[in-house]
Amino acid sequence: MRGWTISDWLNAYRDGAQPARLLGELLESLAGPDPAWISIASPEVLQAQLAALESRLRSVDGNIDKLPLYGVPFAAKDNIDAVGFATTAGCPAFAYTPAQNATLIARLAQAGAILIGKTNLDQFATGLVGVRSPYGIPENAFDPEYISGGSSSGSASVVARGIVPFSLGTDTAGSGRVPAGLNNIVGLKPTRGAFSNTGVVPACRTLDCVSVFSTTVEDAVRVHDVAASLDLADGLSRAAPAGSATWRLPAAPRFAIPAVPEFFGDDLSDQAFKAAVAHIEARGATCVPVDFSVFDDVAALLYDGPWVAERYAAIRAFAAGHETDIHPVVRDVIFKARDFSAADAFDGIYRLADLKRRADTLLAQFDALLVPTAPTHYRIAELLADPIRLNSNLGKYTNFVNLLDWSAVAVPANLREDGLPFGITLIGDAWRERALAGFAASWHEATGLTRGATGLPLAAGRIPAAGSADLDTTGESIRVAVVGAHLRGMPLNHELTSRAARFVESTTTAANYRLYALANTTPPKPGLVRADHGAPIRVELWDVPAAAFGSFVAGVPAPLGIGTLTLADGRQVKGFICEPYALDDASDITEFGGWASYLDSRRPSNEPSRS
Repeated sequence: MRGWTISDWLNAYRDGAQPARLLGELLESLAGPDPAWISIASPEVLQAQLAALESRLRSVDGNIDKLPLYGVPFAAKDNIDAVGFATTAGCPAFAYTPAQNATLIARLAQAGAILIGKTNLDQFATGLVGVRSPYGIPENAFDPEYISGGSSSGSASVVARGIVPFSLGTDTAGSGRVPAGLNNIVGLKPTRGAFSNTGVVPACRTLDCVSVFSTTVEDAVRVHDVAASLDLADGLSRAAPAGSATWRLPAAPRFAIPAVPEFFGDDLSDQAFKAAVAHIEARGATCVPVDFSVFDDVAALLYDGPWVAERYAAIRAFAAGHETDIHPVVRDVIFKARDFSAADAFDGIYRLADLKRRADTLLAQFDALLVPTAPTHYRIAELLADPIRLNSNLGKYTNFVNLLDWSAVAVPANLREDGLPFGITLIGDAWRERALAGFAASWHEATGLTRGATGLPLAAGRIPAAGSADLDTTGESIRVAVVGAHLRGMPLNHELTSRAARFVESTTTAANYRLYALANTTPPKPGLVRADHGAPIRVELWDVPAAAFGSFVAGVPAPLGIGTLTLADGRQVKGFICEPYALDDASDITEFGGWASYLDSRRPSNEPSRS
């Protein structure tokens, strides 16, 4: 059973194996000490889960194919509530016995999954290193001198060693990605709110995501599809946009990579990243070096800005009387919150909004960012000696993602010359995790790597789309010309980027159009109309996935609509048009040649240009 994927487990049951026998044998194999686990299911807890599984099987007339995770064992980070297990968050004094499962655990159980145990973590999910726990230090699956990475250290370890096919971690600053990169496994970090956080001990509640570890992208997506849902009990839960399950990257994607990647002196990681980029480009992708400084500015807000106060808010009641029970490094990090005021928090929100606008504009020019998952590997002894600085280094390419409300998939890339794993991460806009996974799956198979540290080969597999169709990496798109509030850097651009639309180029219409500033629109919008006497008007061309085009058009309010525009070079594309009745109270702004130039003309001289 070691190294089995979800498909392997399901096939064993289809061939007649019984969950009680296989899972009983699995539990017996976990009898020895292992710092990756904080608690293991007791025979009574396992039996209760098996009884519930049998009840679910009867409800589907004994058809295990109707339970997508039937009898599949998994592990959960010990900041996620599960009946029959204490929740410790890595702090014995904090431990409590939950009365009910976290919503996410309940969804997995409803699909047939069996929780085998709760895993170790950096205390209160504070850290990317996996050494901040009184329950011991999980080792790297490839070399015991090195860290497993955190904070989801145990969850990554048990998957990399093939004990369970998938596990749950959490990810606030990279805890669902860094351990994946350091252990040669997959880490899927969904969009904030895609998975319910009801029953999850928060770190930074507005940023937290439950994440999935597995040895294959296919397994991560299988779990994602069971887990993702709107939870009305969680005020931060969100429903995925219509059609997002079918979004995909183009067959030859364009990736932004750091122009000057930082590896903190680790030449082996530098070489591994260059090799990965060369391999990806050889497979048809284009990798464009860009300035990543905006992401450094965003990342600085997480631990050097007021968001650290949210970590304190998560445990304030406990911390008030148990300061000495908190791990000293975790305490030093979280108690920095006392240095920030409510005004500082608002300043941080304003700063983040400005940085997000810049980051979204950069991302809109590409299909995704492609970065090292972790810039280097550290030995356990190194982290114990220098816990804050080295932890910060590990978050170089992860800390900014949740602040920007983006999605990410970490996937193995190669083995370094010293035999340690090296991984890359694909980062996209919100709700792009399945699109990223489509590319990641084909890439992972092409690497020829094994499943985690098991030595078993990757099996060829296809990612299931929502429903029964397969998700491929090709697909039709519809080219759309935008002229106003949907332009890059404008307030409605997210309606394109959230649908995986890709910026193509800036150009102009033919010379027979006029542009008007419409009255009483929020945000302000222009209207474009065809006219006998007009001028070229600047537009941007975007390729919108065909599957998402309908929902995009449905959101266009009157008096605007989508029609066919003629461009300066004679091409005809879909684009925004305006009904004539709205022009009665509008201002003719054709002379400015475009919406951005018009807005610039109305802007105070000390504000930046939109052109």
